Amino acid sequence: MRWKGLRRSSNVDDVRGRGPGGAGFRLPIGAKGGGGIGIVVILAIIFFLGGPEAVMQLLGGGTSVSVDQPPGTPGAPSAPSDEAGEFVSAVLGSTEDAWMNIFQGAGADYIPPRLTIFDGAVQSACGFNTSAVGPFYCPPDRRVYLDVAFFRDLARMGGAGDFAQAYVIGHEVGHHVQNLTGTAAQVRQAQSRGGERDANRLQVLMELQADCYAGVWAHHADKEHRLLEPGDVQEGLAAAAAIGDDRMQKNAGRAVTPESFTHGTSAQRQQWLETGLRTGSVDACDTFASL
Repeated sequence: MRWKGLRRSSNVDDVRGRGPGGAGFRLPIGAKGGGGIGIVVILAIIFFLGGPEAVMQLLGGGTSVSVDQPPGTPGAPSAPSDEAGEFVSAVLGSTEDAWMNIFQGAGADYIPPRLTIFDGAVQSACGFNTSAVGPFYCPPDRRVYLDVAFFRDLARMGGAGDFAQAYVIGHEVGHHVQNLTGTAAQVRQAQSRGGERDANRLQVLMELQADCYAGVWAHHADKEHRLLEPGDVQEGLAAAAAIGDDRMQKNAGRAVTPESFTHGTSAQRQQWLETGLRTGSVDACDTFASL
């Protein structure tokens, strides 16, 4: 993926190694169990696909509000300077450019999210979370949170490569787009009115749309900057397949139960990422059309 020539975003805060709220303890993400995938990895995927609310519901946790530290104080965020941070900044900058143009074309203003790179643990408006839960988007503070160590675990699950990593960021930014457009709020309201099966179905449609939005970003970035190299699309599709509900349940040694899906099958995730990549159209990402 040709990312080094991309504009770096100024909306990235690096709090790695900066004490409470930025660093802390690290759980054994690589621990094995249950058919080869440990519970911590499963929680990471649930958080990546369903967001912090999904994990909080699963674990029965609460929420709290984060307090940003003023620049120059111990633990305050800074711009990333290592290659991993540069990569994240470049990808986020590319999503900003693409979505700015898309929103302007629709007569709307795009307000980009901020992205916090952390290690170990982080405090957000969605609560105190460890690296075990993986990347997530928090709607109340409009931030994406990412521990780049997650990329190693994604690679072990079949999602290796720089475009696979960019897909993760594009997916979380897709949730931000849903937040801005009101889709996320509408889905949460509908979920509160229905039963568990209906709530799961709506969550699947949310996640598949975020996959499609990741593809839309990549389509426009490739058109503008020749972002994609041979094999990149296959990397993204492999990552999408690796985190399908059916694949996850099989790898955990469980029976595949479609009514419990909250993220979509491997085939569905690949289909919607490919749809966004191929069309570059937000309208093509209407996963809710079947409702």
